[in-house]
Amino acid sequence: MAMATPEVAVIGAGPVGLFTVFQCGTLGMRCHVIDALGHVGGQCAALYPEKPIYDVAGLPTIKGAELVANLEAQALPFAPIYHLGERVEKLVQGQDGQWLLTTSVGAEIAVRAVVVAAGAGAFVPNRPPLQGIEAFEGRSVFYSVGRVEDFAGRRVVIAGGGDSAVDWTLSLAETGAKVFLVHRRDRFRAAPDSVERLRRLEADGIVETLVPYQLAALHGDGGQLAAVDIVSLDGRQRRLEADILLPMFGLSSDLGAIAGWGLDMVGGRIPVDPMTCATARAGIVAVGDVACYPGKLKLMLTGFAEAAHAAHALRAFLRPGEPLHFQHSTSRGLPAAAA
Repeated sequence: MAMATPEVAVIGAGPVGLFTVFQCGTLGMRCHVIDALGHVGGQCAALYPEKPIYDVAGLPTIKGAELVANLEAQALPFAPIYHLGERVEKLVQGQDGQWLLTTSVGAEIAVRAVVVAAGAGAFVPNRPPLQGIEAFEGRSVFYSVGRVEDFAGRRVVIAGGGDSAVDWTLSLAETGAKVFLVHRRDRFRAAPDSVERLRRLEADGIVETLVPYQLAALHGDGGQLAAVDIVSLDGRQRRLEADILLPMFGLSSDLGAIAGWGLDMVGGRIPVDPMTCATARAGIVAVGDVACYPGKLKLMLTGFAEAAHAAHALRAFLRPGEPLHFQHSTSRGLPAAAA
């Protein structure tokens, strides 16, 4: 059976955006999903993949990467169309009420409603100031990890001292990769148990930690890295033979074009009706950290609840006068494609 044409655009593929796809899908609305990052999961996947999360109902503990994988699988039966590595640059409403979104790669997406689930905005990685780094990006310099197995047995330099740098060091070490962790301080801003595991791997000779050092130069040809130069704060230099560099210096957020959409933003957030998540413009709702209202708790579980409220409000908006016989998921089930 042919899939319905998507009629909702979800801006943001973080956990709340992914759950919005599921909630819309259960009400018969298919979605486009646009995100500036090249993968789903937002900050959760990019910065804290190995960090345990304790406040998701029914899951005493789950790692960020596992939660994202589960949310992606939960949305899968409703066939979302992903536009990853793209930013929404323009939003125009036509005379017929439809919204036309234009992305940073020139793609045009026509929908009847828009969900802004952009968190604090579109996230872009903080690039280290290394001459010629652009030539290696996407081939041997990466700002996030997609398939862990692609790094198995490789020589990997990870730069940074936060959760993401330490978490990926631990994960890639398990694949047999030779991992160098470079940080400009001798203390790490990561979970204590992760730092303890890192120290054990270091003692066993599986991981080499280089502190206090910072990146100095890249060597290679045709986009393929051969070595990374590092320098200590007192001027000592060292060259690391390497196949891959993972700079983990966090993400910068920017709401970009969203700020000009007439949503009456306050302090970088979009005021919404807490019952419907409706914004100042009909047909646009906002959920997750980007949405604000009195008394809001900025928690992932709050965003999940907002996704449900927003989906029901959009269904009423898009199908005026059409009754909704609400059913719980246990009785409604999922589309046959999920079987």
